[in-house]
Amino acid sequence: MTQTSQPRVAIIGCGGTIASLGTSNLDLMDYPEHGTKLSVEQILERVPEATTAADLVAVPFRSIGSNNITFADWFELRAALERLSREQPDLAGFVILHGTATLEETAFFLNLTLDIPQTVVLTGAQRPISAVGSDAPMNLIGAIRVAAEADSRDRGVLVAFNDTILAARDVVKVSNLRLDTFRSADFGALGVIDPDGIHYYRQPAKRHAPDGAFKDLPGDTQLPRVDIVYSYVGADETFIEAALAKGARGIVSAGLAPGLTTGAEKRALEAAIGNGIAVVQCTRAPLGRVAHRRYLRDAGFISGEDFTPQKARILLALGLTQTRDIDMLRNYFQTH
Repeated sequence: MTQTSQPRVAIIGCGGTIASLGTSNLDLMDYPEHGTKLSVEQILERVPEATTAADLVAVPFRSIGSNNITFADWFELRAALERLSREQPDLAGFVILHGTATLEETAFFLNLTLDIPQTVVLTGAQRPISAVGSDAPMNLIGAIRVAAEADSRDRGVLVAFNDTILAARDVVKVSNLRLDTFRSADFGALGVIDPDGIHYYRQPAKRHAPDGAFKDLPGDTQLPRVDIVYSYVGADETFIEAALAKGARGIVSAGLAPGLTTGAEKRALEAAIGNGIAVVQCTRAPLGRVAHRRYLRDAGFISGEDFTPQKARILLALGLTQTRDIDMLRNYFQTH
């Protein structure tokens, strides 16, 4: 009989709730400030069942609260993935253990910039690994199963959470505490993680890793400042002018649904466009896209499509490293 080996999956530890020990097994809230962090090796020791899904390679990165992650961290993580892909081409995939606060943003950045053949899956936890009812073990095992699955290839960067597989482009954190916090509300999950296997039901239609427009971006690129301005009743030019004073080269307007601003904001944003600032019009509404209205086209805005403001910020910052041409920037939003 021929002996078959399991796929090899690298586990990269970036900290977060999934790496946290609370002060007690009922500590579901205060652990970020008062608990301790585990290394990726220690996490795997606590979940020995993970080895049933793949042969695992532990890769320490750094333990950082995802609320403190920076562009520099993203570029270093990307470089680590590319290096491991070159040095260990037999790896089936990667699992990144990440805090949930900005997990969706890290996933989207990698989806736009990575150029490696292996599947990359991000996961985390809503409850520390020490807690009663922690989701950390099953999220870890599920992510490993997704990364090891051949059918996961060529779907871009993925998020595996609560037995659900989501596209980096669409995924959004929607709940502070519930276990089903990650959703793709407009378009739904790509697939599910069930006891009898990984099952996919759709393929991302937009450009994604390893074929994003920014896959050749140098690792020492300095992303330009792009700020998000949130609309509300009575909002004026204050925060727009503050962003510009800080050197913003782009502004994302989280406008009123379906992508409108107050009159004062509108005048300030039009003036910014006149001075060469790229402005993307998004909406603070959780669902639906900002359509290509005639006013937005005529005034020089970029329609934010269905992107959340935080993802539009990433795409605009990356786009501005390549061009300031409004039509090219619009094309990035329409094709990714």
